[in-house]
Amino acid sequence: MKIIHFADLHLGVENYGHIDADTGLSSRFLDFLESFDLLVEYALEKKADLVLFCGDAYKSRDPSQTQQREFARRIKKLTECGIPVFLLVGNHDLPNATGRATTTEIFDTLSIENVYVAGHPGIFRISTPSGIIQVVALPWLKRSNVIGKEDARNLDFAQLNQKMQAILKGIIDQLSAELDPALPAVLSAHVWVQGARVGSEETMSIGQEHMLLSSAVAKPCFDYVALGHIHRHQVLCEQPPVVYSGSLERLDFGDEDDEKGFYVVEIEHTAQTRWTSFEFRSIAGRRFLIIKVNLTSEDTDPTETVLKLIESSRNEICGNIVRLEISLTHEFEGRLDERRIRQAAAEAYYFSILKNVKRQVRSRLGNTSVEEISPIMALQTFIDLKHGDYSKENVAKLAEFGAEIINSSRDS
Repeated sequence: MKIIHFADLHLGVENYGHIDADTGLSSRFLDFLESFDLLVEYALEKKADLVLFCGDAYKSRDPSQTQQREFARRIKKLTECGIPVFLLVGNHDLPNATGRATTTEIFDTLSIENVYVAGHPGIFRISTPSGIIQVVALPWLKRSNVIGKEDARNLDFAQLNQKMQAILKGIIDQLSAELDPALPAVLSAHVWVQGARVGSEETMSIGQEHMLLSSAVAKPCFDYVALGHIHRHQVLCEQPPVVYSGSLERLDFGDEDDEKGFYVVEIEHTAQTRWTSFEFRSIAGRRFLIIKVNLTSEDTDPTETVLKLIESSRNEICGNIVRLEISLTHEFEGRLDERRIRQAAAEAYYFSILKNVKRQVRSRLGNTSVEEISPIMALQTFIDLKHGDYSKENVAKLAEFGAEIINSSRDS
């Protein structure tokens, strides 16, 4: 049985792009669709038995009609060729208000053949060209939907997370006990497993997220554990394989050094044999590149110093998203010819200049320098300092809405 495992598509991330003249769509949106197309073509070419998507189809909880159309087109292409598709609900797929639909619920509502949508924990028995497979679904569960207000009233963040961890572990244990040991089984979860190395998702969320211990998911009844939520692909455990596929495309500079792609999983589960193999298939995608230059008093012509560095990096710059980070003193700031610098980097897909001007450091957030931290970190520091002034509910709301405002302003 051959399975394609991917996650964190995040259609709708359009920063660092421009409007495509031919389609009128964001060029970054087209980048993401191109990566998705490569996965779909691979699944069709290799005659995959199942495509397993582990959450976060879109960046926004309210994707545009165009984003939904393009996502559905590719799902349809897979299912029309006889490949079932499993769609797990991630945190970005959840609505803001109770009673509203998730972003992928429409497939379930229309009863689209060969599409399975998991918005709640459960076991799905999916017929594939190579037989039946059991998929244990653990979608993203909001803490507020699992732990009642009364239960959480006197608990701090650490205690809330411990309680959430125990609840999620209990769900997995209960569903595991219901599996048929004669059939292959995988766990599909959108969750943060302790020990995972994070990537660009640090800039897309804030606050205390609940985590699961790897022992809670690495159960011997599973032939493979397919994870979503963390954007860096990685293997947390070999027996059974506990694997984050990572995001399919680079989202921001936090992904600069990360390979992107999906996992190809092969399972043989019979009365005589039981083994699993898995391999990461990389997708080139659009590259992010940071070029750093530190101007000192020895640079008599700072603009020329920067131009020489750009010239030496021309092959890497061409067609990629590039940020030039210039460290300089206040006296040098007015001597840089940004027009010439931008002209020299004209072959970049997207080019920006970040100047780190060395000035007198101010400290307004405890021992943290305002100039040295990102807006997300500044908000978290403020929340930590003011924690005693607000209720736990208001702290959580402040963190969530503050992060949304910061991310929205970054994209614009």
